[in-house]
Amino acid sequence: MRNRLQRLYGRGDLHFITFSCYRRRPFLGTPRARHRFVKILDQVRTRYRFLLIGYAVMPEHVHLLLSEPRKPPSTQLQLPFPRCKPEAPAFWQRRFYDFNVWSTKKLKEKLVYMHRNPVQRKLVVHPKDWPWSSWSHYAKGEQGLIRIDALGKEETHPANSPRQKRQTPHP
Repeated sequence: MRNRLQRLYGRGDLHFITFSCYRRRPFLGTPRARHRFVKILDQVRTRYRFLLIGYAVMPEHVHLLLSEPRKPPSTQLQLPFPRCKPEAPAFWQRRFYDFNVWSTKKLKEKLVYMHRNPVQRKLVVHPKDWPWSSWSHYAKGEQGLIRIDALGKEETHPANSPRQKRQTPHP
């Protein structure tokens, strides 16, 4: 039997989300497509008022570390990407991975994972060479392609702890 992923919302946690292009096709395989995704991500963040803590846009998938929206959407968000090929019925794969980030250790772990992803995939030699991630914000304090939200003045680096109302372990 398949292990069902449990998603927990409304608890004030950060979420590490990974979603893929349809059939893991490299729809984000060009700099132009990745730039467009980042631009749309910024528009969606502004519209739904969530904090963007980290991200990495890969050729066929995306990692986001974000807060829950302050303005909950009434339906699932639809990003305006055209269909790339006639046989592809969608741009995004239906399922996605969502992990509630409930500790400082997990926050740092997820940021390191997403920033190292382009290196592990042999797209670049060092995370600094992949502009479609939040690495430059954490390593150099630079804005990069999109503004990264701080959790609080003392919490702008993954080594510092996120503000949390509870200290219960993740289920």
